[in-house]
Amino acid sequence: MVFAANPLSLSVTEPAFEAWLRDSGYLEVLDNRTTAAADSPSLPDLLRPRAAAAATSPASLAAGFSALRTLASLFTLNPFAKLTSEDFTGETPSWTLEFIGRADSYSWPAGPSQARMRVQENFRRYARNYGVLSVLVFACSLYKLPVSLLGLLTCLLLWEFLGFFCGRWHLEERCPGLRQVLISITLLATAMILYACNLQLAITCAAGVSYAVIVFHAFFRKLTPKQPSRGNQYKTVTQKKVKI
Repeated sequence: MVFAANPLSLSVTEPAFEAWLRDSGYLEVLDNRTTAAADSPSLPDLLRPRAAAAATSPASLAAGFSALRTLASLFTLNPFAKLTSEDFTGETPSWTLEFIGRADSYSWPAGPSQARMRVQENFRRYARNYGVLSVLVFACSLYKLPVSLLGLLTCLLLWEFLGFFCGRWHLEERCPGLRQVLISITLLATAMILYACNLQLAITCAAGVSYAVIVFHAFFRKLTPKQPSRGNQYKTVTQKKVKI
């Protein structure tokens, strides 16, 4: 041995290091390490002669089954498992730099565990973007179904008229029983109008399309370091100026 072993050095095992990355919030480092390990060829593959290239068909078949297993994991994972109400209170990430990113910001996950990690973490990071995207898809579905849009507007006008009538005649103080009867009649009329205008079809189409787009985006989107907010950027620049 050229160098003597340092008795004060610490040796951390690979599972312990990955657990520390998960607990510390450096999931993008873990995602990049998993992707690099899956993309880099092994030493036996590099030293394999060309004459044995025909024997790689079982390996390619196994890789195909692994990709199918990774894709099938989308139907078993819960993307809302780690989603909290605090994820909707922050600033909306940039649509171009953070949400869409560049061409190299997307890759096929190396396995079901990496796919689950990407989907759950991306749902937390881009919760506000996904919410806006769902609203836009629902608006487009209503544009394609004008009868449903007309029924929805009719229900909104009906409830506005009920609120105006109750406030004008002070039914909440004078006659609360009549107010409850009017609310029940309005609820029944709203249900009949929404069912007649086939609004459930628009909601189903919007929910299905938006959920598929969101899940596949979170599935292929790599985990990148979180961009600091504008307030944190201003504090960082100010601190640098003060140090200078």
